[in-house]
Amino acid sequence: MNAHTTTLLVIGGGPGGYVAAIRAGQLGIPTTLIETGELGGTCLNVGCIPSKALIHAADEFEKVAHFADGSPLGISATAPKIDLARTTEWKNGIVKRLTGGVGALLKKNSVHVVKGFARIVDGKTVEVEREGQDPYRIGCEHMLIATGSYTFELPSMPFGGRVISATEALSPSSVPGKLVVVGAGYIGLELGIAYRKLGAEVTVVEAQERILPAYDAELTQPVAASLKGLGITVKLGHSVLGLNDQGDAVRVRTASGEESELAADQVLVAVGRRPRTEGFGLEQLMLDMDGRFIRVDDQCRTSMRNVWAIGDVTGEPMLAHRAMAQGEMVAEIVSGKKRHFQPAAMPAVCFTDPEVVVVGETPREGYITASFPFAANGRSMTLESKDGFVRVVARRDDHRIVGWQAVGKSVSELSAAFSQSIEMGARLEDIAGTIHAHPTLGEAIQEAALRALGHALHI
Repeated sequence: MNAHTTTLLVIGGGPGGYVAAIRAGQLGIPTTLIETGELGGTCLNVGCIPSKALIHAADEFEKVAHFADGSPLGISATAPKIDLARTTEWKNGIVKRLTGGVGALLKKNSVHVVKGFARIVDGKTVEVEREGQDPYRIGCEHMLIATGSYTFELPSMPFGGRVISATEALSPSSVPGKLVVVGAGYIGLELGIAYRKLGAEVTVVEAQERILPAYDAELTQPVAASLKGLGITVKLGHSVLGLNDQGDAVRVRTASGEESELAADQVLVAVGRRPRTEGFGLEQLMLDMDGRFIRVDDQCRTSMRNVWAIGDVTGEPMLAHRAMAQGEMVAEIVSGKKRHFQPAAMPAVCFTDPEVVVVGETPREGYITASFPFAANGRSMTLESKDGFVRVVARRDDHRIVGWQAVGKSVSELSAAFSQSIEMGARLEDIAGTIHAHPTLGEAIQEAALRALGHALHI
């Protein structure tokens, strides 16, 4: 059996794994990365990047359709058509450029990339199964598990035929006449809105009593209003029983036991993700677990010496940027640097229409909370968007900012300012006294801080 040894062995080439490998290479650590699929993992290939590309295409298509009906801007257009094959080709081109870039960066930093399926033998050894080749054994001093997560499948509605996951939804060959989306979390709503803008009749089914249940009701209300305006039907408090006998409708049931059927040409199941902890010999290590997740400390160390874990496999929040930050940290610790994963803020963004951003603490008793509406923001008006707001949360005693939330058009781009202010320990006075460019959406940040201090200027 062929074999080689390395200092750091990374299992998984997603955002966390490839960032860890690149940083380790920069630090001069002999590093090997094993990936069974394409570099970039779920995020680059079938998640974050392609979903945003599809969302953008749907937005542009809907914009032209809006002009076809007449626009106050004085723009007119004929009824638009979309060539989904070309759209998919464009989206795939973006993915290819990004994944190719990751490969080039790994090579530049002398990371040895092995394409194959990793199977853990023990805490120092991994065997790699490679198509058409002999097994390959790799010994290591440090092992980093970055295997990510996978789409959860409903037992009553397994994937196949009309039932698809987000992966298939990102490469449509046609737009279904009737799409039923199971799950009103961020994935279900992002894709449901995109498909509605492309022309599908969309119905969203959610077991809980409101959409985006991970966010507070005030923050999600503008999204709920947008869904109604787009003509998306939302069935809250409904559980899914499966397809009917003919396979052309989804059977649902209310909390009171009333059953009905929702006609469906296609069903998108988006009810969450599970950590990838099975099928590659993880049990050989007998690590401490937190339910399905690998338990780690604030340095991403597992219960076994020199075995590390990062990203989705270690628990919530399942965010690519969390995995990246953890991966960079682990590489630096292995190199001898002193690091801990103790972020003061970690942004979460929902790319619905309108977008939602949450960073840090949400409003609660004992904090100062203030909002500034985009209806009073000049830049928002010029973008034909007046819904939504920016909200700040700060400590009452010293006015230190502990949280930001926003909902509105393009608010994802405000997330960096939100996170930075919390990481740097900014107070309300710091943000209120910072000159913000006019006219920008960012002015709402300053106005929210001013309002929290009792003297907003434009409301």
